[in-house]
Amino acid sequence: MKKISAISFMILCVFVSCKKEPNLPLPDITPKAPKEAEIVEPAGDQCFVWTSNNSTIKLSFNVNSHQEVNGKLSYNLYEKDKNEGTLIGNMKGDTLIADYTFMSEGVSSVREVAFLQRENTFIEGYGDVVDANNKVAFKDKSKLKFDAKTTLTRVECTDFVQH
Repeated sequence: MKKISAISFMILCVFVSCKKEPNLPLPDITPKAPKEAEIVEPAGDQCFVWTSNNSTIKLSFNVNSHQEVNGKLSYNLYEKDKNEGTLIGNMKGDTLIADYTFMSEGVSSVREVAFLQRENTFIEGYGDVVDANNKVAFKDKSKLKFDAKTTLTRVECTDFVQH
């Protein structure tokens, strides 16, 4: 008899524990507003110049919130043909990688350029290049060298005249 009482008691406990609760209204759950993402405002126009021994490099551009770069670049190197054109690319960390479309000797060309940002300067990068699809591009961007001899210094864009 004790076994039957114990088994009956256990079955009763199971049925009681499985008893459905009455339908209570769920509490109102108000989701918290998501944290606002930090919006990086465009920095506006930025202008940089390098001059040495009758040579000049001028770089002007702006960067949007997606780190896309749009601007102008010109090379006026001593005893070489001047070339100037547009710059379209991206900031990748502290490095500007862009396509430079320019006119030189009446011919339109596209060349990939790289500049390393250091405080208020940009240092031009160099490396092995390949010519593919009518564009001169860096063979391996991880092997670029940045020569401090070609350091463009920030200037006020109001003082900057792109010729």
